[in-house]
Amino acid sequence: MTLAALTKPWEAMSYGFLDGSAKRELRRKMLKSVAVPGCQMPYASREVPMARGWGTGGLQVSLTLVNPQTRVKVIDQGADDSVNAASIRRFIARVANTPTTTDTLKADLIQSRHRIPEEILRKDQILVLQVPNPEPLRPVQPNMSLARQMHADADYGRMWLQLYEQIVRSGRVMQAAAYPSLVHGRHVMTPSPIPRWDVPKLNMAEHLTILSAGREKRIFAVPPFTRVEPLVFSDVPYRVEEHGHLTCARSGTTGFFMNEIPQDDGSSAFEVSDSAWGVKTIRAREGETRGETWYKAGEMPE
Repeated sequence: MTLAALTKPWEAMSYGFLDGSAKRELRRKMLKSVAVPGCQMPYASREVPMARGWGTGGLQVSLTLVNPQTRVKVIDQGADDSVNAASIRRFIARVANTPTTTDTLKADLIQSRHRIPEEILRKDQILVLQVPNPEPLRPVQPNMSLARQMHADADYGRMWLQLYEQIVRSGRVMQAAAYPSLVHGRHVMTPSPIPRWDVPKLNMAEHLTILSAGREKRIFAVPPFTRVEPLVFSDVPYRVEEHGHLTCARSGTTGFFMNEIPQDDGSSAFEVSDSAWGVKTIRAREGETRGETWYKAGEMPE
């Protein structure tokens, strides 16, 4: 067996890599997920040149939605220049001939892993979130057949009990990323592994958010102007990460979600997680304009 024997001559592929049947199915399931906010829709996840668990669900949605005029931005943990983000961005540009950008406000479609940009998205933008585990009930009900029945019955008592036990044991809710949230007053979803800081950005947002899990073969959505409410008790308010007072060591911006970077002397430095916002902050000293942000001085306006 030789490498040459395993290769094939070049053949033209479908636009955007995925075949027409796959795109039609994804479009149908996206429409269904928009019609029933927060409800998981199964789909036949296709193979793409990427390991499952590294963004295949989000990539399939992006490849279905793009056209040659769609300007694409891809971020990983808030960064545009990480290996995963750069690889996905190059792949989409290569198979769909789309322009790319790192500017949040110039993008038509934003595919993200674990973050929502700090700048407020417009109604003509689409946010695609990669989701490793779309089932919020899995920690309390590992049997997926029973979990889906619980969703159908809106039976989320075990999830409330889990949050209550965390408060009793630790004095506060310990759920960090992927905080369970009630969508449109009906379905509880896991909003991808985004930090608690980002969950309020989904509430009554103008943009469409599509969440896709390629490995789990599930897709769900948060349409524009839809209520997204984190599960909280009336006497224990929802708390985001206490990053509002931190200052970015590179850009000097304050009041946004930060990455902690350990230093050689044992101390820590902080950098704003949204790399595009950090670059804009630096360039703002030269007169470049920035967009409006969700948070003001570390606080989300009411």
